[in-house]
Amino acid sequence: MSKKNKADTRGFVYSTNPDFSFESSNEITETIAPAQQKLRIRLETKHRAGKAVTIVAGFVGTEADLEVLGKQLKNQCGTGGSAKDAEIIIQGDQRIKILPWLIKNGYTQSK
Repeated sequence: MSKKNKADTRGFVYSTNPDFSFESSNEITETIAPAQQKLRIRLETKHRAGKAVTIVAGFVGTEADLEVLGKQLKNQCGTGGSAKDAEIIIQGDQRIKILPWLIKNGYTQSK
């Protein structure tokens, strides 16, 4: 059974305005040049049963370009991972492999 007034991702639950509708913001951002990207690399173990993952955050661009960059990083490291929500998650502590690859391919690291 489905609810009539479903909450959207911005937190709206209910409106008394009969003409109110949730405006979906399907903003497609253009992928900026690698030299202008400010990527952050960090190691994280939270909520992963003690397993470490390397997260590359701060990517500005389309989901397709994020997937391509994620696939290239996974191939470079020889591990699995995923790319979603402007973050690339690589299994294991791969910071030593990722940073030189990003610099070689024209990306800059945010401090």
